[in-house]
Amino acid sequence: MFELCLMCPEDRVEAVSDALDALDALSVSVEDADAQTDAEQALFGEPGMPPPKDGWQRSRMLALFPTDGAAREAATLLAAQDFFAGCQVLGVTQVPDQDWVRLTQSQFAPVEVTPEFWIVPTWHEVPAQARQIIRLDPGLAFGTGTHPTTRMCLRWIARHSSPLGRVLDYGCGSGILAIGAAKYGAADIDAVDIDEAAVVSTRLNAQANGVQLKAGLPDQAQGLYQTVLANILATPLKVLAPLLCAHVAEGGSLVLAGILERQADELKAAYAPYVKLDVSDCEDGWILMTATR
Repeated sequence: MFELCLMCPEDRVEAVSDALDALDALSVSVEDADAQTDAEQALFGEPGMPPPKDGWQRSRMLALFPTDGAAREAATLLAAQDFFAGCQVLGVTQVPDQDWVRLTQSQFAPVEVTPEFWIVPTWHEVPAQARQIIRLDPGLAFGTGTHPTTRMCLRWIARHSSPLGRVLDYGCGSGILAIGAAKYGAADIDAVDIDEAAVVSTRLNAQANGVQLKAGLPDQAQGLYQTVLANILATPLKVLAPLLCAHVAEGGSLVLAGILERQADELKAAYAPYVKLDVSDCEDGWILMTATR
């Protein structure tokens, strides 16, 4: 494969991306040309929402083509277009053959939740100190244990395992929280998500970990639960406040994640009519909020 590298200002990224797609690029990626410098810009977005911007003030665009000729022809055609004004062709380079599976796997190591509780990819040995593990590989659904919000939820599960009772994992993603609850003794677990791919991923991951749970769409969540887990994001969590609280049994626990430290007061206000939320854990600017019904 051959990589065509371009430099484009932010307002040209969308047009150039569309043109590269029309020119049969195998893939197109955009990155901050000033990354790892004082001029680096952070762009934050939420899943399911439009990106805040199409690119950075100085965006490096990388397009893969099957042959050197195709990449160079694309560069020539782009340079002749009016919308390419202000852009620059940096060059075409050959991408060396690699074992992409092994390269990807090398980026994921076992993740420590607690000193005795670990998430371990299937291609890794289990750490000697691990007493409880979840086997989980990176997949299509969110939740591999590498994000602070996932780790905080799992830490809560490990430290409050008696009793978890009936459990609801709302917005289950990969199913990691539901699987964690099963590993710590929960026997009646509903894992639900609006994304059917997440439901399939949860079922497969549960099977791989030898645990029993019921995965499905949100309408599967019925009745009261002793533990309700939701690792989503602050905005949908606020919208879901009445629904989630309605599922928490008297004396039960509500555990919420996907919340930035600066959003704590917003969440407390949204849930105040139902429960009193408190911050029970924090990591890298993210917080875990919990309440007892």
